[in-house]
Amino acid sequence: MTLDPIQLTRRLVDIESITYNEGAVGAFLADFLAARGFAVEKMAVEQPRESPSTSERCNVFACVPGHTSDVVLSTHMDTVPPFIPSSEDDEFLYGRGSCDAKGIIAAQIAAAERLRDCGVQAGLLFVVGEERDSAGAKVANRHPRGSRFLINGEPTGNRVALASKGALRAVVRATGKMAHSAYPELGESATHKMVEALRRILELPLPVTPDIGPSTLNIGTIGGGHAPNVIADHAEAQILVRLVGPSMETRHAIEHAIAGLATVDFTLEIPFQRLRALNGLPTMVAAFTTDVPWLSNWGEPVLLGPGSIHVAHTPHEKLAKKELFAAIDLYVEVARRLVASAH
Repeated sequence: MTLDPIQLTRRLVDIESITYNEGAVGAFLADFLAARGFAVEKMAVEQPRESPSTSERCNVFACVPGHTSDVVLSTHMDTVPPFIPSSEDDEFLYGRGSCDAKGIIAAQIAAAERLRDCGVQAGLLFVVGEERDSAGAKVANRHPRGSRFLINGEPTGNRVALASKGALRAVVRATGKMAHSAYPELGESATHKMVEALRRILELPLPVTPDIGPSTLNIGTIGGGHAPNVIADHAEAQILVRLVGPSMETRHAIEHAIAGLATVDFTLEIPFQRLRALNGLPTMVAAFTTDVPWLSNWGEPVLLGPGSIHVAHTPHEKLAKKELFAAIDLYVEVARRLVASAH
């Protein structure tokens, strides 16, 4: 039976799979792919201690039975909150995950079936946890299946990404001494320290890579203190830097800027990644991070997918139907070119 990528996208969107809660969508995909003639394997991924869920979660790998895949098409099953069910009109599919990345899953399955029909050994790898910590990709990287190329799907507007920026996540903490706000001289305000520390961080000149662009910095959360009439004894802020090269210069600059005011813990780093281009295909630079750095054992990577990152993670997430169908053709073309280049 011919696969309907529009209906498959809607079925996937309608299965809530916010990070840590990917079990149901993984089970659906495993059964769906097995029914369509693929050999299917589940890779268990543990729930972290901070997870609110106790349900099982797993990556899903599928391939042509009895064959090693030359190229693997991969993306993630998890979404950011909140859950938004699917809908459609004549032009677009809507709902959480429509472009990031359940429409991509549908396009990759359709492409893998076409590749199978023309004798190209293509596999599928769908992972959990990309929106949080790439836990699924890290598990998958310990269990490669011999592929030479990896086509990772993210919303790039069907353009091949020349690079994807890295990410450096940090927690800045300041401490002080609690006191009555009428007598500030008796206390030491952690929030005042934090305000100054963040001002210094915002004024830092961040690295620029000429063909990629600048690093960017976002102060995502700020918290601290107890009440307006209490001198705060603690404050905390969370920061995310988008990297365009090695992180060491940025780490040292932040530490130096806040010395004497606050401390910083760097809690997550996803490296900056340069990627392969393909002659004749339009290109872009992804300002976002992906699972690609954590899937190095799955082959030389290409980053490519339908949809706009500008609507991902928003209440208005959508994917143009014509872009979904164009992605299927593009995945087939790119996979065939990659495999041919290896012979």
